[in-house]
Amino acid sequence: MAILKVIEVLSSSEISWEDAAKKAVSQAAKSLKNIRSVYVQDQSASVRDGQISEFRVNVKITFEIE
Repeated sequence: MAILKVIEVLSSSEISWEDAAKKAVSQAAKSLKNIRSVYVQDQSASVRDGQISEFRVNVKITFEIE
């Protein structure tokens, strides 16, 4: 039987929400093994001079504990 753990991670990108989510998983993978899934819980953006300047995501990452 596998034991899974869920952590919440915040990430941002100047490119897109998708890129922010990819960065969250990539950074988490540096210290976590066996990542199984990612769930994008929230999305937001910062606006500067009438333009979106930063995309932000709040994700939940699920991984298996060995």
